[in-house]
Amino acid sequence: MKRTPIICIVGRSKSGKTLFIETLIPEIKKRGLRVATMKHDIHDRFEMDKPGKDTWRHKRAGSVVSIISSPKRIGMIMDVDHDHDPEEILRYIDTEKIDLVIAEGYKGSSHPKIEVLKDKADIMCKDDPNLIAIIADQEMNIYIPQFKRNQIREVADFIIKKLGL
Repeated sequence: MKRTPIICIVGRSKSGKTLFIETLIPEIKKRGLRVATMKHDIHDRFEMDKPGKDTWRHKRAGSVVSIISSPKRIGMIMDVDHDHDPEEILRYIDTEKIDLVIAEGYKGSSHPKIEVLKDKADIMCKDDPNLIAIIADQEMNIYIPQFKRNQIREVADFIIKKLGL
């Protein structure tokens, strides 16, 4: 089984991580790569299904795994006993069909990270040896590659080269 590379996009709340990932995905896909994404919700506040819908009702009734399937998609909600690292989550993905995982969050993981900064915020991961770049609209005093938010092509090229894709 191939080892699928994972890149974590990290940053403080409201720093623009999701928007950055939304613009990065199509740029990487233009290069012929297949992308999967993961979102880390450390606060466990998400609801994947809408209240009242069948899978929501199944989960609410006590199902430990609730899956919805259609001819084009599969969604799953499953109870777990600990906060999973991206590598553990890959067990549930057919990694033969993807070339790269972009994870939003997981700042504590050992995977390569790109930090998205808002305004003049301090760099959360500046002492993390896995921090490989930052995204900031102002120049930061740090000796790792820095990109502006609009340099999506350059960031995609950097990720592909850095991860050997």
